[in-house]
Amino acid sequence: MFYQLYEMNHAAVAPFRAAADAMKFFYKNPLNPLSQTEFGRSISASLELFERVTRRYGKPEFGLPQTVVDGQPVAVTEEIIWAKPFCNLLHFRRDLPASRPADERILIVAPMSGHYATLLRGTVEALLPHADVYITDWIDARMVPVGEGSFDLDDYIDYLIEMLAVLGPGAHVVGVCQPSVPVLAAVAVMENTKDPALPATMTLMGGPIDTRINPTAVNQLAQEHPLEWFRDNVIMTVPWPQPGVMRRVYPGFLQLSGFMSMNLDRHLTAHQEFFQHLVKNDGESAERHRDFYDEYLAVMDLTEEFYLQTVDTVFIKHALPKGEMMHRETRVDTTAIRNVALLTIEGENDDISGLGQTKAAHTICTNIPDEKRMHYMQPDVGHYGVFNGSRFRREIAPRIIEFTRRHGVSRT
Repeated sequence: MFYQLYEMNHAAVAPFRAAADAMKFFYKNPLNPLSQTEFGRSISASLELFERVTRRYGKPEFGLPQTVVDGQPVAVTEEIIWAKPFCNLLHFRRDLPASRPADERILIVAPMSGHYATLLRGTVEALLPHADVYITDWIDARMVPVGEGSFDLDDYIDYLIEMLAVLGPGAHVVGVCQPSVPVLAAVAVMENTKDPALPATMTLMGGPIDTRINPTAVNQLAQEHPLEWFRDNVIMTVPWPQPGVMRRVYPGFLQLSGFMSMNLDRHLTAHQEFFQHLVKNDGESAERHRDFYDEYLAVMDLTEEFYLQTVDTVFIKHALPKGEMMHRETRVDTTAIRNVALLTIEGENDDISGLGQTKAAHTICTNIPDEKRMHYMQPDVGHYGVFNGSRFRREIAPRIIEFTRRHGVSRT
């Protein structure tokens, strides 16, 4: 019922939002003398703020039409090379000469934890000059008809194995945050079955491999409540007229409220500053705010079965580090991993995946040779700084590229 009320409220506010948008353009019109006054800019700023806080944000675009390779600008084209009901595999195809040696193939596994894959736009942008980049583009569960079936953590692992088969042997897989667990599990399954499409390396970044280490507020919430609490309090039914009507989901708007409540003061201050930037006609600062929140406020629903299985497996039972995680009917044996090089990356100030949680992958992957291991802790960054921002571009991305080249099949 709460989801239905949310939809009704969104529909009820729509006429007011449209009116506010129209009035904003009236007060911003340079032909209107009031647009040159503080009063006019204040009215316009208030109307834009109202429109933005009541809007539903759609999926953003990656918006990466070109990159620079070997010092030259190169066109980039997005193409879907594999598709299933809950995910598309995107390839950022670079327009390179056929005679140029191939770069390493990197599959970036984006989090399926509320935000769209475009949250990793900066990650893709930093790697594109040096690698052939692919990314998992997860689909909003409310957009998937119930006739397409369910999607859980086991399906997630199967999807990753299928995508690595599409890329072929010797690719590289990078799991950012939540996917670190299914990426590690998928590689273990592939090693155990001697899958010919085994990746050459796996990079795990800011992921909850063992949440018993330095537990954060997110980890503690899961420990303080039984699984039934999550099922009763955060799982809802997608209402009509969404394509996924009647599908049971963890709604994106509910996740967003949780994200924002963790740093509510900061978000309130950001919106106050946005209003002031608009009044002062500081267009550059205002545009940075729009860019950030257009991405941050765009959220997607997760299927009930995937969300609850992940909470239970990763955050309540700690099944992977205990050696108890199951994929279908088979135990995930991380000691089977022998041929895949492992790079783990953490942020010193990560408040989502505590320091040491990702590094724990080295502890449970006991049979990876020492020369195929590497751990890096980035000072002075939080969770998002692990995969985005200036320090990622300067300090982390070069290490990922160097690691994939060192252990790439074609270069060994």
